[in-house]
Amino acid sequence: MIVRNWMKRDPVTVTSDTPVSKAKRILVEHNLRALPVVDDGRLRGVVTRVSCLRAAEFVARSEDPHEFSYFTNRLKVKDLMVRNPLTVDVDDPMEVCLRRGQEENISQFPVLENGNVVGLVSAHEVFFLAAQMLGTTRRQNGITVGPLVIEQGTLARIEAVADKVGAVVESLFSVPSCGGDGRMKVILRFTGAEITEVAAAVEAAGYEVLELCPYVVLPPAKGRKARIESQPIVQEGTAP
Repeated sequence: MIVRNWMKRDPVTVTSDTPVSKAKRILVEHNLRALPVVDDGRLRGVVTRVSCLRAAEFVARSEDPHEFSYFTNRLKVKDLMVRNPLTVDVDDPMEVCLRRGQEENISQFPVLENGNVVGLVSAHEVFFLAAQMLGTTRRQNGITVGPLVIEQGTLARIEAVADKVGAVVESLFSVPSCGGDGRMKVILRFTGAEITEVAAAVEAAGYEVLELCPYVVLPPAKGRKARIESQPIVQEGTAP
C-alpha cells in the first residue's frame, strides 16, 4: 500500500503570514486536524487545530480586549506552527506512516513529491484504511482465531475450513497477540455463511476462536443503537 493511493490529495494550505484566527476558522469549517504551511511552494511547517484552539481559548479566558485584538489581527500562523515537520514521500509505503506515527506520536504527515506538498496523511486516512481492511463497507462477518504460531500453510488451512462451510473469504490477515510471545491472532473476514457455523467448523479443526464479529449496521442518526446482523451475508448475484 503506497501513500499516493491513500493520502488526501491537494490539501488545504495556508501561508506563514495567515492570521491564526483565519487558520482556526478553516480548520473548524473543513473539520481538519492540521494545515500544511506553504510559502512560495515550499513546506515551512504545520499548524494544528489543537494549537489554534488553545490560543483562542486563552484569549477567551483572559477577557482582555487587547489580547483579543492581538489574536484577531496580529497573531500569525508562523507564531504557532511546528517548524520543519516530519514528512513522508508520495511513494513511501503506508507502513512508514504508521510506524513513524507511533514512534513520534504524530497523527498527520504532509506528503511531498519533488519537494512540493501534494497530499496529507492523517488519522482520518488511517481510519479509512483500517475500515477498508476490516470490510466495514462490504457487509462482512468476521472471526478472530488464535493465538497461534503461524507456519507454512497455516492461513491456507484456516481458509480451507471456512470454504468448506460455504464462506466466501474476502480477507485473511494476522496481527501480533498481546502476550509478546511471537504468537499471532488471525482475522478472517467473509460473506456467504453463518458466522456461528464458520466458527464451529474452525474450532472443530483444532483452532481456538477468540471472538465473533458479525456485521454491524451503523445507526442512521444519533440516539439509535447499532443493529447486528446474524444472518448469513450473501454477495450480490448469488442465491441465499
